[in-house]
Amino acid sequence: HGRRSQTFAGDADFGPASRLDDAIAPDYDTLRREWFDRWLKPDTEDATATPVQWFCMGGGTGRRTASAHRDHGGAWRGDAEWPPKTARPTSFHLGADGLLTTEAVDPARALLVSDPASPVPTMGGAVTSGEPVMVGGMFDQVTTPRTFAARQPFGPLADRPDVLSFATAPLPSAIEIAGPVRLELTLKADVPDMDITLKLVDVAPPSKDYPKGFAANLTDGILRLRYRDSFEHPAPLVPGQPVRIVVTAPPIANLFLAGHRIRLDISGSNFPKFDVNPQTGTDAVNASGHRLGTAELALKEARLTLSVLDT
Repeated sequence: HGRRSQTFAGDADFGPASRLDDAIAPDYDTLRREWFDRWLKPDTEDATATPVQWFCMGGGTGRRTASAHRDHGGAWRGDAEWPPKTARPTSFHLGADGLLTTEAVDPARALLVSDPASPVPTMGGAVTSGEPVMVGGMFDQVTTPRTFAARQPFGPLADRPDVLSFATAPLPSAIEIAGPVRLELTLKADVPDMDITLKLVDVAPPSKDYPKGFAANLTDGILRLRYRDSFEHPAPLVPGQPVRIVVTAPPIANLFLAGHRIRLDISGSNFPKFDVNPQTGTDAVNASGHRLGTAELALKEARLTLSVLDT
């Protein structure tokens, strides 16, 4: 959708090598022409040295640039397949203390509250046509009076009572991920329908330019629970009955530097990127009211799976 020749998205800059031009092709027209030649002209040799190319975010200095963006950094990568050959699915468990860990956790439960009258505001992400209501890209996940749908008290989304956050301890060494993002949950709700969102966040520690740190959104996904089995055959929830669900987000590649934390945010809304679920079992366009909803999550059975590259 354009902007392929700029280096920033939102509050983050990904470095001069992030532009498509001169990175994976001399220019966009050449890239497209080679692609069409490859697939529409059978005798054309594949000019691409590596069949799969993607951009891995991260690795920057974390400082504020002259254009007032945060230097998140990044680099183009290539492989023969996707996810990359060296990527291994790695499960992270959700602890009752808010810890995200690859170690086993004790049985515990967490309560997620979702109020359609006060949805969790959208802050960045894969948004191309939402301005000025919402802007795409990477942003520090902290609301301000300028954040659409945000209410006082403003501040970190992770501090909201309707957002469950789970984060690793500061990483002792860098971790690179490249591939799908998948969250498995077992929950029981007290309403006939509800949304479950996930957001993957790269949390940088405090620095001179960012004294409170920087929580950078990477990718996000959502599941409307009536469609947990299929979109063709929606089924309401039975209040109090446990269900097993899978929430996915668009695949992502990011280098989490040492000292950073990997964070998972779970909530019941992401508005206005996604419409608010009235939680009555009625389609949002036909709803005449809404219900406050709660969902009890069995943390022992929860899994966040990321594709971690071997180093």
